Amino acid sequence: TSTLPLAVEVGRFKGTPEHLRLCEFCDLQVVEDEFHFNPLSKTKKLIGDAGISFSNAFVASPLCCPSRASILTGKYPHNHHVINNTLEGNCSSKAWQKSEEANTFPALLKANAGYQTFFAGKYLNQEKNSKYYNYTLSVNGKPQKHGADYSKDYLTDVLANMSLDFLQYKSNYQPFFMMVSTPAPHSPWTAAPQYQDSFNSTKAPRDPNFNIHGKDKHWLIRQAKTPMTNSSVQFLDDAFRKRWRTLLSVDDLVEKIVNRLKVRGELDNTYIFFTSDNGYHTGQFSLPLDKRQLYEFDIRVPLMVRGPNIKPNQTSQMLVANVDLGPTILDIAGLDVNKTQMDGMSFLPEGKVNSSSWRTDILVEYEGEGSNVSDPACPLLGPGVSECFPDCVCEDSYNNTYACVRTVAPSANLQYCEFDDNEVFVEVYNVTADPFQLTNIAKTIDQEVLEKMNHRLMMLQSCAGQSCRTPGVYDPRYKFDPRQMFTSHSWRLGRLRQKMK
Repeated sequence: TSTLPLAVEVGRFKGTPEHLRLCEFCDLQVVEDEFHFNPLSKTKKLIGDAGISFSNAFVASPLCCPSRASILTGKYPHNHHVINNTLEGNCSSKAWQKSEEANTFPALLKANAGYQTFFAGKYLNQEKNSKYYNYTLSVNGKPQKHGADYSKDYLTDVLANMSLDFLQYKSNYQPFFMMVSTPAPHSPWTAAPQYQDSFNSTKAPRDPNFNIHGKDKHWLIRQAKTPMTNSSVQFLDDAFRKRWRTLLSVDDLVEKIVNRLKVRGELDNTYIFFTSDNGYHTGQFSLPLDKRQLYEFDIRVPLMVRGPNIKPNQTSQMLVANVDLGPTILDIAGLDVNKTQMDGMSFLPEGKVNSSSWRTDILVEYEGEGSNVSDPACPLLGPGVSECFPDCVCEDSYNNTYACVRTVAPSANLQYCEFDDNEVFVEVYNVTADPFQLTNIAKTIDQEVLEKMNHRLMMLQSCAGQSCRTPGVYDPRYKFDPRQMFTSHSWRLGRLRQKMK
């Protein structure tokens, strides 16, 4: 996972134009009280405390490239067609560049609102592009090789310096948009030298779902060995510490950029967004390390925003998704989101944040990946699995393909998910009563609710643009008509009814 800061100078209001900045980071899990005492304390102070923090921010897919494509396009994966991190999965493919790239929100800012635009870091995804040393950057299309000298080559610091240079030498007569996307805290978790001994006693959180059997869950979760071996626990604790160490340099990056904006007199008219492309798990349900799962720890991300007319020290429980970042930034810049093909909604300016017309649900989609051949180290598992650890616990498979409706409404905090497998396996969680998602209530929840959620999921999986923003099941404006079931999906409801009886 990587982190993502965005800075945007926006020309929406009369007088001084405002600027926009987005900071995006990789695999940044939400840890309770994380920002108060550890790696991102300065970021929390400079962005979160100075503006608004969203406690219900989610991604449309818990994997790097599909999620980043959703950020850039404002679309759900079924509309931007990026399904994994490979060229074959449409990640930065020629087809994607031709069909989607010109309509990403930074391109629209530049073409339609006169913005200077700047990007530094991990764009979509390529194999081995999350390295801290010994990498090659593409700088305006020209390769720039880096070695292993900390003072010149440590990637997080290189991105920070490039960002500072942009701020220093950009035109003062145009608004700007700047997006900084550090791979940190993505593996290989290489800390800067001054931080290599930090957090030596820190361990991964021991939440109630840590190192327990995921009963009543999809088979991929049930196959994890419980309890984990001591070596697995040591490995994930060590990884957690290393991840936090890399974030200390990210914290420094945010501080440097905010200070530069302040010195230049631009901080007060710049919107700054801070978020991540997906969450991460370290030991939950005995899964050692990864993302890709439907649970809160993989789909929930931090989101903090500061900027003009945003009052400090605010917390919002409004349901927002990464498909909303593009529409929000375009809205701030004075562009009409309804003239785009984006699925998301604008949650700023501040007048809209507490609007009673805000949506109550979002869609989460993931297409599982597996190998065509058995892992020689784990022959009993057979083909079809991937991301397997030495003790043969696998984090992904072909039929780890699912779609979820994540609902946050005054009367419900619910997650409903269906797997595209032979079982049509269903998982449902009351996140208010069961925040760690220990109990799948699919077999005990009211049948009418189940049918409505199934219908809503089919609607969202077929949505595009405005139809993705229609009222959800727990919205007073919602209307349920079983006769409107899509014929292409009707088999799912029939099989689901049989399964639940």
